[in-house]
Amino acid sequence: MPGSRITALGHYQPSRVLTNDDLAGMVDTSDAWIRRRTGIATRRIAADTETVTDMAAAAAAKALAASGLQPRDIGLVTVATCTAVDRCPSTAAQVAGRLGIPAAVAYDLNNGCAGFCTALAAADHSLRAGAARHALVIGAEKMSAVTDWSDRGTCVLLGDGAGAAVISVSGDERDGGNAGERDGIGPVVWGSDPTRSDAVRLAGDWHPRFAQEGQTVFRWATGELPAIAREACRRAGITPADLAGVVTHQANLRTIEALTRHLDLPEHVLIAKDVVDSGNTSAASVPLALSKLTESGRLPQGGPVLLLAFGGGLSWAGQVVTCP
Repeated sequence: MPGSRITALGHYQPSRVLTNDDLAGMVDTSDAWIRRRTGIATRRIAADTETVTDMAAAAAAKALAASGLQPRDIGLVTVATCTAVDRCPSTAAQVAGRLGIPAAVAYDLNNGCAGFCTALAAADHSLRAGAARHALVIGAEKMSAVTDWSDRGTCVLLGDGAGAAVISVSGDERDGGNAGERDGIGPVVWGSDPTRSDAVRLAGDWHPRFAQEGQTVFRWATGELPAIAREACRRAGITPADLAGVVTHQANLRTIEALTRHLDLPEHVLIAKDVVDSGNTSAASVPLALSKLTESGRLPQGGPVLLLAFGGGLSWAGQVVTCP
């Protein structure tokens, strides 16, 4: 059975930069307090008129252009988001319409901050099954729309943005059909712990607000995720020492550093820390960070990269991918 691989990436961030000093004028906080607790320096905030669909389409257009494919080549479009306002048509269907993609299956997926890695695995499975040859997988969030700007414990964390990946079938009978496992998108490790479902949530009905139990999430992420990360590497046929990079959900810098420290990674492994500049962008954080690192040339082409996301549910999903 053929596998799939990421062939192109793209990202988008709003132009408005919200600094820690800006936040200090809104709530009882300071630049030093925010950096010490979260590692975040700035975040991007979408304009009032800027939607999740706008950001998703901008990131997807860049990925599609970089892939060299035509809109008609895309057979599947999926958007991971928990902040889209429109229920129907889906954000994915609207993105397909804007990009002129004529007949793709299009759907949204809500798995909180784990959404992009979950959507990537679902799209990979669809390509492996022969349901499409090329797919657009997007993570896009407008977290500013669900932020309680009077709560200094959460408003300092959140930002807006989008990241997108084009994935295409790879491997065939000539190479044994194994490219999808050893040289593409590796097998996913995913799941959830419903006993901690309230640890990260959007609380409320039509005007929800982001809320979380920060210490619960930190302890769970640093205690449980290292084993999940090692299992994703094992299923891909490598060890953590073989990785070129690690891109986790950009929750906050303290969590990222504690989690990756437990993996005993060699010094050469690049660890994404886009949270410093972008804040926590939920389902957008993994593709946004991956796209920026790839565009900068800091990740070697063909190098294995661990993607690992976690969030509402508590849910998790992770896989090893090859850098395009």
